Amino acid sequence: MSPEEITIFIQIIFIDLVLAGDNAIIIGMVASQFPSDKRKKIIFWGISLAVVLRILLTLATAYLLQIKGLRLIGGLALLYIIYKLYTDVIKNKINENEKIDVDKSSFLKAIWTILIADFTMSLDNVLGVAGAAKDHYFLLVFGLVLSIILMATAATLISNLIKKYKWISWLGLFAILAVAIDLIYTDLKILI
Repeated sequence: MSPEEITIFIQIIFIDLVLAGDNAIIIGMVASQFPSDKRKKIIFWGISLAVVLRILLTLATAYLLQIKGLRLIGGLALLYIIYKLYTDVIKNKINENEKIDVDKSSFLKAIWTILIADFTMSLDNVLGVAGAAKDHYFLLVFGLVLSIILMATAATLISNLIKKYKWISWLGLFAILAVAIDLIYTDLKILI
């Protein structure tokens, strides 16, 4: 691997560490409101559909970032995401007892809730990883696979680590900031 690829690799790991855990926490919160016989099915189908959604978003984002001007928009979107992460994660403004309003009467409604939440929360992860990967598609695939693994298996651990060791959050924010600046700079250089 070249030095650039190693840098991208490290950025992707920190972006995924900071952003992937939220999705699994949402799935767990929704599933926890159901009896145990439905809970495993909701987790399985929620994660399965979230994986399909994540793959589609990643492919679309990688394609769209090739269009002039969209890297600038993506970079600005990442700056907003950095601000939100700073206020939510670093400044601890997340209400840990926050409940998600779920209609407990329907399995499909629970899955739909997970998909909507995952869609809105996956955009930041996909944009960050696709922006960091640039034209290194094997690193893009690595970032996608890592985010899925983290979402499916280690979300609670990541969440606890970030709460315990704030420096992980800061590294993630700086990795995302570097990607945002690079996206903005690349497009401004092309457009000007």
